[in-house]
Amino acid sequence: MQELAAHIEAGLPDAVLRTEVVRGELIVWVKRDSAVAAATFLRDDATCDFKMLLDVCGVDYPEREARFEVVYHLLSHRQNHRVRLKIATDEDTPVPSLNAVFSSAGWFEREAYDLYGILFSDHPDLRRILTDYGFEGHPLRKDFPLTGHVEVRYDDEQKRVVYEPVNLTQDFRTFDFLSPWEGPDRLLPGDEKAAQGEEAEG
Repeated sequence: MQELAAHIEAGLPDAVLRTEVVRGELIVWVKRDSAVAAATFLRDDATCDFKMLLDVCGVDYPEREARFEVVYHLLSHRQNHRVRLKIATDEDTPVPSLNAVFSSAGWFEREAYDLYGILFSDHPDLRRILTDYGFEGHPLRKDFPLTGHVEVRYDDEQKRVVYEPVNLTQDFRTFDFLSPWEGPDRLLPGDEKAAQGEEAEG
């Protein structure tokens, strides 16, 4: 992988910010404006030969100035290699679309836009793909409320789907996900009943 990383850095000296190998997979960080050139090189170079775009996803780090990472997963069948192409961006600056390089990027980028609000320039049809028409916000952002903004249900009387403000019937609860076999030395709700039952039997 280090040889491949060195080859990519040599082929894209002005585009690559850094490379790293994590768990045996190569990650290539590139400048946002060089995304198309980097993807084209990775596809067309004989040593790379990454002909398949498997996925495009986003990662949200709200504490960073460039809060989003756009991650492109590429595969070379002939070389039996995978590479992750990573690009950092913020809420307002679009990433160049790779739709002209990999036709499968179109829907993947729409998904990243819908769920994270990541913008892509020169995309032929950048609109929501998973959420409903008129959906407010982007649900995979870390600052999106857990309840959402509206709830959707089918109303049998009106015979249609209705949108209503969120109405929680109970407060959020904090769940204890510890194993009952390795849990804390304290009573959990309902344990006192078991102790009372043992006393009655004795």
